[in-house]
Amino acid sequence: MRYKLLGRSGLRVSELALGTMTFGEEWGWGASEPESRRMFDAYADAGGNFLDTANRYTEGTSERYVGEFISADRDHWVVATKYTLWTRREDPNFSGNHRKNMIQACEASLKRLGSDYIDLSWVHAWDFTTPIEEVMRGLDDLVSAGKVLYVGISDTPAWIVSRANTIADFRGWSPFVGLQIRYSLIDRTAEADLLPMARALDLAVTPWSVLGAGVLTGKYSRGNEPADGRAKAGAATRERNLEIAESVVSIAEQIGCTPSQVAIAWVRQQDALVIPLIGARNLPQLTDNLGALDVRLTDDQLARLDEVSRVDLGFPHNFVTDPNILDLVSGGSWERLDNHRRGR
Repeated sequence: MRYKLLGRSGLRVSELALGTMTFGEEWGWGASEPESRRMFDAYADAGGNFLDTANRYTEGTSERYVGEFISADRDHWVVATKYTLWTRREDPNFSGNHRKNMIQACEASLKRLGSDYIDLSWVHAWDFTTPIEEVMRGLDDLVSAGKVLYVGISDTPAWIVSRANTIADFRGWSPFVGLQIRYSLIDRTAEADLLPMARALDLAVTPWSVLGAGVLTGKYSRGNEPADGRAKAGAATRERNLEIAESVVSIAEQIGCTPSQVAIAWVRQQDALVIPLIGARNLPQLTDNLGALDVRLTDDQLARLDEVSRVDLGFPHNFVTDPNILDLVSGGSWERLDNHRRGR
């Protein structure tokens, strides 16, 4: 395992993060405490130090397990958790991005983790009700109090993230150093705005669902399509997803690895500071995912996967990159310009 700087911070994190949404069985499909411990130990043995959880995961059990597992050497671990999602149904102030929920969620997470501080606190999702200034000032107060070391944001439009960090920089508040998004070969829409923004603002990207809700593991095929859950899709999307999965399986057979390892390797080789979240329901799945560290796709293999999975980025991206428009904005000199920002 190698290590990366977490975006614009100096924090060192392992090149794969362990997602712990599967730690706990309250939701009907997670791992028991002994199995969760085995996965934690395997990740630690591989050199991993970056754990990702949330206050809502398995009704708080995920945080409790993480807290137990790291207790012998708390300061070694980089622990990320999240707030925003509800923790008390029908109570309007026990959810959302506002300061009241932020503070109570942070205190509750600290208790479940058995820790005095959180290494990285994520805004779990934007609520479209709380002013950006309130969120950024509240998070900065938590950093100033020593309860949080760094802050990040998940599942939020690019314009909000960029505005938030501009305000934080102007005010001298703690900026977001990380961005968590859904990203995989079957969902590349983040390439329109979120990933270019992350590169421009030096944000670490920790994508979730890098296996496309299981579609990219090789377990689905024509005649054996996903029947339910996040992997299920409409007919056209399902056909496209299965075509992508077939290419992943073919390349895996060519390399001599598993389809999951190819899918994770593709994410790791993208042009951004990407630290994939790997999550598993059992030790064999996690071991398989960790095997992606030994897989390096060739330029030809990357091109093949790019071609089968490419998405239309929409306006204005496909407009301003049209050759006719480039000719207009450059006065015919575009191809003679050595532009180090090209392709970003």
